[in-house]
Amino acid sequence: MSDWTRVGHKDEIGDQECIVVDVDDVLIAVFNLAGEFFALEDVCTHDGAEIATGCIENGCIICPRHGAEFDIRTGQVVNGPAWEPVEIFPVRIEDNIVLVRDPRWD
Repeated sequence: MSDWTRVGHKDEIGDQECIVVDVDDVLIAVFNLAGEFFALEDVCTHDGAEIATGCIENGCIICPRHGAEFDIRTGQVVNGPAWEPVEIFPVRIEDNIVLVRDPRWD
């Protein structure tokens, strides 16, 4: 079972912003949407580019390379050229600290 990884204090991630952390050699982008935290693998399923530096609009992250849009809450594709969703990860808050984990290998 993988351990929870500390992302940072929840106040360190502003609204409509994200922080990228390395969890067992997987880059995970943790987003703050109006005080709710969500985590996606930092990779566009269209071509493997990182997505965390893309624009956040209407609860979606837009890949800076080719414009694919993914719903931050679900990882689902909103607009192509991607057609596969981005992997999502569990997030929890303990004592105002944001934590994330990758349970895929449990």
